[in-house]
Amino acid sequence: MHSEPNDQAAEHDLDQRPDKPEEACGVYAVLAPGQPVANLTYFGLYALQHRGQESAGIAVFDANRKVRLHKDMGLVSQVFDQAVLERLTGDLAIGHNRYSTTGSSKVCNAQPVVLNTRIGPFALAHNGNLVNAGELRHDLAAIASELTSTTDSELIAFAVQQAVNRGLDWDRAIRQAAECCRGAFSLVIGTPEGLFALRDGHGIRPLVFGHIGGPSEAQWVVSSESCGLDIIGAAFDGDVEPGEIIHFRQGDPNPSRSRWCEQPAKLCVFEMIYFARPDSRFFGESLYSYRVRIGEALARETPVDADIVIGVPDSGIPAAIGYSQFSGIPFGDGLIKNRYVGRTFIQPTQAMREAGIRVKLNPLPDVLAGKRVVVIDDSIVRGTTSRKLVQALRDAGATEVHMRISSPPVTHPCFYGIDTDTQDQLIAARLTLAEITAHLGVDSLAYLSKQGMVDAALANSANFCTACFDGAYPIEMPEQVRSSKLMLEPAGIAAAVLREHPVS
Repeated sequence: MHSEPNDQAAEHDLDQRPDKPEEACGVYAVLAPGQPVANLTYFGLYALQHRGQESAGIAVFDANRKVRLHKDMGLVSQVFDQAVLERLTGDLAIGHNRYSTTGSSKVCNAQPVVLNTRIGPFALAHNGNLVNAGELRHDLAAIASELTSTTDSELIAFAVQQAVNRGLDWDRAIRQAAECCRGAFSLVIGTPEGLFALRDGHGIRPLVFGHIGGPSEAQWVVSSESCGLDIIGAAFDGDVEPGEIIHFRQGDPNPSRSRWCEQPAKLCVFEMIYFARPDSRFFGESLYSYRVRIGEALARETPVDADIVIGVPDSGIPAAIGYSQFSGIPFGDGLIKNRYVGRTFIQPTQAMREAGIRVKLNPLPDVLAGKRVVVIDDSIVRGTTSRKLVQALRDAGATEVHMRISSPPVTHPCFYGIDTDTQDQLIAARLTLAEITAHLGVDSLAYLSKQGMVDAALANSANFCTACFDGAYPIEMPEQVRSSKLMLEPAGIAAAVLREHPVS
């Protein structure tokens, strides 16, 4: 039985959602004969937990080339225990953390996807989002009855399966399947012939690899981020490059690297600003360093007289430190985060909501009372959380609240693996800067410029996807996909952005 939510419930549901862009997934793989690959993958997924908290799964190839799979809803520590891991024995493991973008939050949509072919089984884990999932589903109509999920990831897996069953080897089958896909996809694929890792031509989602043991031992690890290598003591070897496919073979210390397509690099800049862990390395340094620099750029572009700088934990802290260092305004801990709160589906009562329940963040009156406060956050999406935060700071005694955002205004939705609202739900697409300032109840509000954001990175500024800030989508998509999220006539800051950067 299904009933439509009433307006009040729907408004509450929107209000309860995190006021941040949310990442799609984390992928992980270990090819290490003689090692407890399931345990290593567990810890790797644990390090990547921030990339997805809805479900987790691990598939392991045993000595007979059969696959054992365990996946379920929940955090990594909830889905796996030692007894489960001890049953997942073998030399090759594929792991996945999920946050749903295509396909709802159900156990049938958990990954890895495991399928059989004429030459053996394979397991696939995917981070990203396809923009041509509808077309791909149509092309795979013959196997529609075999689909067990509503994810684009399963469609990629069936494309691989069909290519293998037509007579192609694993390498050519995976290449052919990749050529059928448009959008963002970083993949790890376990097969009887070893481990494959590849990225879409633009490299929108990250993927790195490294090794454990000596270089001649051929024990390989692939991870969405370098923090997944660090946790198990794996050495970082490099990135899986945009448009690259790497084949790691058991016992071979020299993986096969080649390009399956050539396109300009367009790493999602939000990976730099917010998604990836601050200890993960991009372009030769930790993201912590980059985030401190964008805080410095924010202070340079948007100075203000104040007594203290605070950051919104955790992702706003490095930028707040950078803002403090450049401006000379002291940094302080004005907000305490409950670090043991994950996703909760238990709704507070109306009385609790009216009392201002603070599940994740609580201000410190001792630090804030009587102070002019600069609060640094990494982004504003809808403005619901920010508005409540500002009120909490004033309730704690702040005499002035100046909000500074270490990214440009989010004016356009993402189609490449980030769960963002339709454009009419993005506050910067509806309201002007003055209107957002009034809505949030701050004394002043300013965003980092797009130029300041990309200039702070140790990379060519053209190597980033900045579509959520300017609407310049690097991958063409069907009109029905575009219209599902984009308004015809954006207003507010979005209108000004479109005047400066027209989208064809």
